[in-house]
Formats: sequence, structure tokens, C-alpha cells
Amino acid sequence: MLSRTNGRTRHAVPLSDIGRSLFAPRDLLAEALAGMLQRPARSALTMLGTVLGVGAFVAVLGLTATASSQIDDRFNVLSATEVTVEDIAREQDKFADPAFPDDATDRVERLNGVRHAGVLWTVKPRRNAAELAVTAAPVGDPGGQALTIVAAAPAALRAAEPRLSQGRLYDDFHAGARQRVTVISSGIAARLGITTLETKPAIFIGGQPFTVIGIVEDAQRQPDVLLSVLVPQTTAVEMWGRPAEGARMLIATDLGAARQVAGEAPTALRPDHPEYLKAVPPPDPKSLRTSVTSDLQQLFLLLAGVCLVIGAVGIANTTLVAVLERTGEIGLRRALGAQRRHVTAQFLAESGTLGAFGGLIGTTLGTVAVLVVALIRDWTPVMHPLTLATAPLIGLATGVVAGIYPARRASSVQPAEALRG
Repeated sequence: MLSRTNGRTRHAVPLSDIGRSLFAPRDLLAEALAGMLQRPARSALTMLGTVLGVGAFVAVLGLTATASSQIDDRFNVLSATEVTVEDIAREQDKFADPAFPDDATDRVERLNGVRHAGVLWTVKPRRNAAELAVTAAPVGDPGGQALTIVAAAPAALRAAEPRLSQGRLYDDFHAGARQRVTVISSGIAARLGITTLETKPAIFIGGQPFTVIGIVEDAQRQPDVLLSVLVPQTTAVEMWGRPAEGARMLIATDLGAARQVAGEAPTALRPDHPEYLKAVPPPDPKSLRTSVTSDLQQLFLLLAGVCLVIGAVGIANTTLVAVLERTGEIGLRRALGAQRRHVTAQFLAESGTLGAFGGLIGTTLGTVAVLVVALIRDWTPVMHPLTLATAPLIGLATGVVAGIYPARRASSVQPAEALRG
């Protein structure tokens, strides 16, 4: 619209533009940066909470993703190659005989993917506990020690992959000849005073001598069972009879064959009554990873949330102090035509900029932390792109939310009172 005044032409503001905001986003960003750089030390301390919160968020998700991949690898190496078959014949039929046949090892080891398989069970006394009391000498220790006696086939020991400190494991020859030999754990050997196998020491189970031929230090599978007094299953059957219940088979498989073997083993063992046996395959790696990492992830995400709350409170406090310090400036802006929404937008831009810078710095520090930990642990770092894209936005959102109350407080300043003050 054009108008003439004293012979000169001037541009008049259209009526439709009256009240319209002339405060461009570029102006908002410039004002926000000016407000931050006016007191850089205070701005840096204000961003610290957001930096810690976003950095913890990125580091937690990155480290849990990285650790989860390592858990999967280690699970596949050992746990994914173990299958246990349990005898549940008495649960199906109270008159049923033990489910495992005498040639159980041969039947299962013919399956594809099976490395070793053997039956084991805990020996129970038939009359009283004295018949299974373990002593280091036939006389002088009438009470004996109440130790766990486990009858295990030689193949069960091989499947468990024990680590021997001395001696050797009994084999198929010992089992076939029903020899009275035993393998004990290092803890039991210390309790019984056995320090070396060079003298061919013997222990007495219910008064019957058993030659100690090996001492187990640890085991890859079933360590709670193998750290006991182990005797050949044929010798146990001859002395104490077959187990009425509680027998199970330990199977070591090739990688990737465990679930297939678990499905075939009951039928291979008892084609007439496969329901008498329950095969327990290894758990799904995904569920294992979730159960291992969920507690740690929840804990650190809670910590990240606390840091974000602290950062939000810091931004809100600093922005509110800035409002109180700049009351005169706000009044002057209002007097020159700035509306309430302009003032609100300016302070929201300042708080949002603080949060965004804190989010960017926190994302960088969190990513560096993941890379450093992976490098130290010799892991492959795993970072989801969505995490890296979301983290700065969390910082921005934290700053904007924290600045809502101070911005509303600034917009409520009356120009006349501010200028009078």
C-alpha cells in the first residue's frame, strides 16, 4: 500500500500484517546464542546435567547392545551345545521301570551332532545314611562324612568336560569291569586329607574301598554334580541297585545341533515310551540375552533419567534467573512492540539451545565411551543409528520442557512496571 505525505511517497504496513510476528527463526537462534555466550561459564554448568543424562543414555544402550552380542557368542560356544534328558517315567506311570536302557549311551551317540552322552544320578541309601558315609580310613572315623555320591557313565564325564588337577577319569574299561574306582573334587580331597595320587589313596564308602584315580578342579558342564564323589554307574548298580528315579542323561552336541538332538533323543532311547523322557534343550539365545542385560539396562536408564531431570532443573533455574536479571530488557522489548508470544519464543529458544548443545555433547561422549570400552575389552562396538539420532532430540526436548515455566514468567512481565523498575 502506498501513501503520499508532504509530496513524498512512503510504504505503509498493510492492515493484514499488523500483529503478525516479524521475529524470524534466525532471529530467535541469534538471540539464544547471544544469551548463552553472555555468561559462558554458567551456560556450561547448566548444560552439564543434560550432557550427563544424554551421555549415559547413549552409553547404556550402546554398551548393552555390544555386550549382548558377546553374550550370544559365548552362549553359542558352550551352553548351546548342552542337552539334558530327564527320567519322568514315574510321573507318567507309577509302576514304570527306569526309563534309561543299559545301552543308553550307544543309542544317543548314534544321533547326528552328538559328541558324548552318558547317564548319571545321585545315589540314595536304601536303608540308612551310614551305608553311604565317606571316610578316608576304614577305622578311626566311625561316623564318616555325608557327601554326595554320584553314579556317572564314563561318557557323562566326557560330556561334562572336567578339568583335572591330578590323575585321570575312569573309562569304559573301569565301567565294564565294575571296578571300585572314584573321581573326587579338589574340595572333597582336601576334606579327606588327600594331597597326592602317587600313593594310590583310597576312600571308603559305607566301609567299601574305592581307589581315587582323579581329582577334578572344575567342569564346563554340570559343575555342581561333578564336584562330588563320582563312581562308575555299573559299580553303583552292583552295590546299591538301579535308581528308582532322578536319573538323567547329559549330552554334549556340536554347535547348532542341540535342539535337533533334544527332539530325537527320547525316541532314540525309548521308542516304545518316549513320553517317559523329557529332553531339556538350551534356552533361546535371545531370551538369555534379554534376561542377562535387562536388569543392567534398566538400572542405567534410570540413572540417565535422573541425570536428565537434574539437567532440566538446572536449565529451568538458570532460565528463571535470566528472566529476573533481564526484566528491564523484556520491558523494553514489550514497549517497542514485542508481543507475549515473542518473549515466550525467545526464552524457549534459549533453553532449547542449551538442551540441544548438551544433547550433542552427551551423544558424542557416550559414543566415545562405548568405543573405549569395546577397545579395552576387545569387543566389536554396536551402536544403533536410531539411538544416535534420538539422543540429541532428547536433549532438545529436555531444554524446551525446562524452559516452559520461565518463558511464561517472562511473557507475563508488564512493560510499564518493568521500565519503572
